[in-house]
Amino acid sequence: MLPALDDAAVGQWCRAAVSALSDSRGRLDDLNVFPVPDGDTGTNLLLTAEAALAALTGAGPGESAWAALARGAVLGARGNSGTILAQLLRGLSDQLAGVAPADGPSFAAALQKAADAAYAAVADPEEGTFLTVARAGGEAAGTAVAAGRTGLADVVRAAADGARKALEATPGQLAALRDAGVVDAGGAGLCLVLDALVTTVTGVEPARPPLVRRPTRPHEHPADLPHQPPAGPGSEVQYLLAGSDDAAVARLRDQLAALGDSLVVVGVDTPGGREWNVHVHTSDVGAAIEAGIEAGRPYRISVTPLAPVRPPAPAAGTRAVVAIVPGDGLAGLFAGEGARVLTCGPDGVTEDDVLAEVVASAAASVVVLPNAPALTALAGRAADRAREEDRDVVVVPTRSPVQGLAALAVADPGRRFHDDVITMAEAAAATRWAEVTRAEQAALTSAGPCRPGDVLGSAEGDVVLVGDDLPGVCCELLDRMLSAGGELVTLVVGPDAALGDAVCRHLATAHPMVEVTRYDDGPAHVPLQVGVE
Repeated sequence: MLPALDDAAVGQWCRAAVSALSDSRGRLDDLNVFPVPDGDTGTNLLLTAEAALAALTGAGPGESAWAALARGAVLGARGNSGTILAQLLRGLSDQLAGVAPADGPSFAAALQKAADAAYAAVADPEEGTFLTVARAGGEAAGTAVAAGRTGLADVVRAAADGARKALEATPGQLAALRDAGVVDAGGAGLCLVLDALVTTVTGVEPARPPLVRRPTRPHEHPADLPHQPPAGPGSEVQYLLAGSDDAAVARLRDQLAALGDSLVVVGVDTPGGREWNVHVHTSDVGAAIEAGIEAGRPYRISVTPLAPVRPPAPAAGTRAVVAIVPGDGLAGLFAGEGARVLTCGPDGVTEDDVLAEVVASAAASVVVLPNAPALTALAGRAADRAREEDRDVVVVPTRSPVQGLAALAVADPGRRFHDDVITMAEAAAATRWAEVTRAEQAALTSAGPCRPGDVLGSAEGDVVLVGDDLPGVCCELLDRMLSAGGELVTLVVGPDAALGDAVCRHLATAHPMVEVTRYDDGPAHVPLQVGVE
């Protein structure tokens, strides 16, 4: 039983929330009928929570967990509900970052103020939504404290129970929910997040009835309900805004309120200054983006049609391979091997990106190669969603681009699809992988301490060498890999072609019986990647 929420507990809560939202994503998506029935509330909440967790995991020394959590959530918020969740987390951070670990009374006060801030972030708040559930949770926490139940466990249980009670009342507050026979999807997601907090604090998961799916998805949303997009199909426009100030953002809010609906604007402090996440539903996409340009520097702009768009039907018997790769050089390499390539930009890739690439292939059977340990779960979730659209999608869990190349090398469209998947998976698993990088900060590795700029040699994700000579570490890493045997070595060399030449000379001298395949144009931040078969 935790008496207070310190930084470690905040991290534990965030991981529990991500797990809960991941498990319930499909059910939350199915509940989504308001403000538009686009079936993405669960997905957007999960992506927002994952962004918060990523920022928390990468927080710098001395940065408050609350501050990192809020920054990641705001900058990574997706959709209407995700942006409101980000504002709630930012409101908690405003009260709790940089102070003593939060006990019951301080958390209750922070939750109430965070709910107020979430209401303020929404241009025209509606009852029976995420906002109502958040306010009820904060009020219930405050009531518990006023009644003398001040322990953190009592407060978080009261908040979760109060939110759940408010959630069950939402169909009586919104006609769209009542007509569909469901509770509010965003509020249901918040209840999962608060239940994850109860589990973190008490060690016991609350017993709750499962979320009930609606029996059928309505084709149309009632036209006379509030908060609908303007006439026409409309689009969800969202972007991050930098280089602005409060006065400019206030003008932007007024402009966007006149252009559309479901307007949410949330700001957060970053190392580069204050930034905002802007979300609106509108039929005038150009004007919404131009308003952002007038206010500052919009970036990471996304435009999603609100009217349901039917994806291309898969062609029977066709198949494709989707490979996620970390750079343009490797993109050309994988494309040359026949794969559809999804390149990781500076912000990485999302579950939606992978799903879109799978759907765009128009193939009935698709293999996804994540090519990095951190992307396997994300690719799996995208595959689950693609299967709901009658596509046979399998993720071969390649942990490195060299494993992906090994899998592609044995792919054969003439085989039965699942036999081909097995062959690709076996080839990837038989390829031991390693890479050479440079340390970005001081750390204690399994091979000893390292300093910024040190050369790190890793095998199967574990650091086995630390040194200051790049060619020397590369050659010693290869010697270690080949000490266990190997007939074929695949090298993916970064921008330093001379390094590739030195490594190939070493292999020719020290391991003359090994066949070597070399590819250049690897990612700049990984001087050498190695596969041994």
